[in-house]
Amino acid sequence: MNNDGWIGTGKVRAREVGDCVEITIEGLTTQAKYYKPLAYEFFRKEWRGSRPAYGDYVVEICMEHVGDPPWLDLDNLAKALLDAIKGYLFHDDAQVARLLVERNEGERERITIRVFPRRREA
Repeated sequence: MNNDGWIGTGKVRAREVGDCVEITIEGLTTQAKYYKPLAYEFFRKEWRGSRPAYGDYVVEICMEHVGDPPWLDLDNLAKALLDAIKGYLFHDDAQVARLLVERNEGERERITIRVFPRRREA
């Protein structure tokens, strides 16, 4: 692990910041199914962070593209990524109480995922 907290040396990297896990996947493809084994292999082989917990979670997924956005259904992307991180960051995707999936123009093509426990309103 280097000094900025990121682990991973390939297309997938992750870090824990407080109770939030941030994941980046470099590059884009129009095939959402490509991301599930990619992220799953990262978590299976390289992830040594916190264990999955119970309770409600918030998942934020942002796809950044350069130029015209790729023809990629965001709902399929979300399902593939949730399936890949299930069992590593939470036990079941039924624990996802809030899901935000968005597409933005950016400086590089990548997907960023943030996962953190849902805080109860006081």
